[in-house]
Amino acid sequence: MQRSAELTEGAGTAVTAESLYLVNLLLAPGLGFLLLVWMWWRSRDQAPPLAASHLSQTISGSIWAGILLVVANALILLLGGYRGPHVWVVVITYFTFCHSMLVMFGAYGLSKAMAGQCWRYPLIGRPLPAGCGEG
Repeated sequence: MQRSAELTEGAGTAVTAESLYLVNLLLAPGLGFLLLVWMWWRSRDQAPPLAASHLSQTISGSIWAGILLVVANALILLLGGYRGPHVWVVVITYFTFCHSMLVMFGAYGLSKAMAGQCWRYPLIGRPLPAGCGEG
């Protein structure tokens, strides 16, 4: 019983972190990331395991989202620039595979945070902190 109470202690922070991750991807890119980094910076040392788990996953996911966006833009530039014939192929491929995958990770992470459970993002996630167990 103590372990579950300990995990749900950071549920509000976990839900906020996952929400800011989705805000960064869908509504206000950059602003959502800055708020997420500020939240992580403020509570990184004293966060309960649930909050620490979701904070580290969302920071990692946001950094990967930025890297993938830079790679997509570099690919567009290498294939002839923004007036080249391959622009829409790269853009549609990026949004279909990369961006959609990141949004699905965030939606699932939000549902896990709302349920008071730790969760590790597949492929891009960081290891779960001590005290989280298998999410």
